[in-house]
Amino acid sequence: TAEDETKGSSKMAETNNINTNGAAQATAALRTPRAQKREVSKKNESGLSVRDLILIAVLLAAGAVLKLTVSSFFSFAGMKPNFIIAMYCLAIILVRPKFGQSLVIGLLAGLICQIPMLNATPWVNIPSEMLGALACGLLIHVPMRIAGKVDLNPLVTTFLSTAVSGYTFALIVGVALNGLSLPVTLVTYAVMVFGTATVNCILVAILTLPLKKVLKLR
Repeated sequence: TAEDETKGSSKMAETNNINTNGAAQATAALRTPRAQKREVSKKNESGLSVRDLILIAVLLAAGAVLKLTVSSFFSFAGMKPNFIIAMYCLAIILVRPKFGQSLVIGLLAGLICQIPMLNATPWVNIPSEMLGALACGLLIHVPMRIAGKVDLNPLVTTFLSTAVSGYTFALIVGVALNGLSLPVTLVTYAVMVFGTATVNCILVAILTLPLKKVLKLR
C-alpha cells in the first residue's frame, strides 16, 4: 500500500543518514591526527621547540667548559680561542633558527662569556658573539654542496662566523679601547682569529653529521 511504501522510504532515508553521519565521523577521525600534525608544524615554524632549546643550552654549556679548560693549551700572546663560538655555530646549524633567534643565541653566548673565569675583557663578547651568530644564521641558508653529496656549509659557515666574531672583538679591544691602528689590529689578532676559526670549523664539521643522525635532523 501507499502507507507501507511511505514507511519503507522513511526507514531507508534514516539508514542513509546514519551511514552518512558514520562516514563523516570516520573521515573526521582520520583527519584529526593530520590536523594536529599541521598545528604542531605551525607552532614549530613560529618558534623553537623544547628539544631545540635544550640542545642550545647543552651546546653553550659545553662551549663554556671547553673555553675554561682546553683554551688554555692554545693561548697565544695572552689570547685564548673561544670555543663557545664553535658550539653556538653548531647549535644554529642543527636548529636552523630565524635571524632574530640567531641574535638571541649570540646574546646568550655573550652573556655566558661574562663569567669572570671565561672573560678578561667585560662586555666586549656580547656584540662580537651577536654578530658572529647573526653571520652564522645568514650563512646556513647558502647552498654549499659539492656534487650534491658533500656539504661544506658547516665548515665554511663556522670558519666565517668565527672570523666575524673574532675580528669584531679585535676591533673593539684594539681600535676602540686601546687606540691601535686598524692594520696593526688586523695583523696582531690574525693568528688567534684564523687559528680559532680553523679549529672551530673542523670541530663543527666533525660533530654536525653524527648529531644530525642522532637527533634525526635533515
